[in-house]
Amino acid sequence: MLIAAVIPAYNEEKTIGRVIEVLKKVVVIDEIIVVSDGSVDRTAEIAFELGAQVIELKQNIGKGGAMKIGIEATNADIILFLDADLIGLQEEHIFNLLLPVIEDKADMTIGVFGGGRVITDLAHKFAPFLSGQRAVKREILDGISDLDLTKFGVEVALTRYVINNNFRIEEVELFNLTHTMKEEKLGIVKGFAARLRMYWEIAKWVGRLRV
Repeated sequence: MLIAAVIPAYNEEKTIGRVIEVLKKVVVIDEIIVVSDGSVDRTAEIAFELGAQVIELKQNIGKGGAMKIGIEATNADIILFLDADLIGLQEEHIFNLLLPVIEDKADMTIGVFGGGRVITDLAHKFAPFLSGQRAVKREILDGISDLDLTKFGVEVALTRYVINNNFRIEEVELFNLTHTMKEEKLGIVKGFAARLRMYWEIAKWVGRLRV
């Protein structure tokens, strides 16, 4: 059984290194694939220096497209998706995401923040299906034809596909884990505008997944 970690990343030079360093300590991870989605900072360079397989896209195509390219770059049986902007990632979080799938107790796990920052914990409490932290069996991903079109709606599309096709989902608490918010990365005005665009892309895909 092969397990690959796929990390879609856009201008995440401040956090990508720590995410990769933790993944490298997890013995069951066979591949670490970083898809730099049109980044103009040192994201790709840092990932390469740390030994990850780096796919560098010349322009930003969106999260769903970056994830699909990562999927196509591996033959792994289980794919672990992690966001590149995680803060507080530990080996335990990765094992907790993977074990239910490895042991065939779930076809997909969804990581839910808890015990970290209040605002990100609440977001996951009310909308866990938006979490980017997941372990997924290959057969699920191979069944979704339009993952590349979903952009930030990718988690909604993936969750609805799993539910509609009666696959097993298990939510896993990721204690003391959080991520950098858009307003922290880009400033209040640009960050809020980016958040609105993200929510619009998510809203467009609710209920629209083609199966």
